[in-house]
Amino acid sequence: MANILIVEDEKAISDLIAFNLELVGHACTQVFDGKAGLEKALEHKHDLLILDVMLPVFSGFEIMEYIHGTPVIFVTAKSCPADRIKGLRLGADDYIVKPFDILELVERVKAVLRRTKADANEFAFDSIVIKFDTRQVFRGGAEVTLKPKEFDLLEALVINRNLALSRERLLSLVWTYDYEGDTRTVDVHIRRLRQKLGLEHRIKTVFKLGYRFEI
Repeated sequence: MANILIVEDEKAISDLIAFNLELVGHACTQVFDGKAGLEKALEHKHDLLILDVMLPVFSGFEIMEYIHGTPVIFVTAKSCPADRIKGLRLGADDYIVKPFDILELVERVKAVLRRTKADANEFAFDSIVIKFDTRQVFRGGAEVTLKPKEFDLLEALVINRNLALSRERLLSLVWTYDYEGDTRTVDVHIRRLRQKLGLEHRIKTVFKLGYRFEI
């Protein structure tokens, strides 16, 4: 989907970010200091740069002075408002403070890529084509009508494919955090998606947790 450069000196965090972004289809390059990060950013075209601030050699803020045209998400422990403002004024598209929820990071990456048009507006698998921009779904060339929340749920599953998502997480992604329903709503909509699109082998039930879209 997208080529992403991760500049993070803590290997465990870098590996966690890369693992989860690669699960949902992105290609990741990892470097662990500011000098290597700047060199990679200038040598190769990337769709997105995930950048720590406190790095050996060059800081993330210093790297930003040389980056032009590449979307940037800061992921950093520097949480004071002045640092957030500085990062955004330097041109960052988002600023995430550690510790962070990895699924939230995946969502924010998706949002930035969509805004910058680096992410695909279409996703195809088996005999199914999903058009995100027009909110259409085709199966075997024929359009399948989905209700708004059914499409939202399918989109959330596809974006987070190969990740196990709890029912509560799906409620928050699709119905928003203030939805006053229960998790049975998710089960009902999952059943409808399976029936309409023949996704019984793709949408797997994760015991005592929720669901995973496997591809």
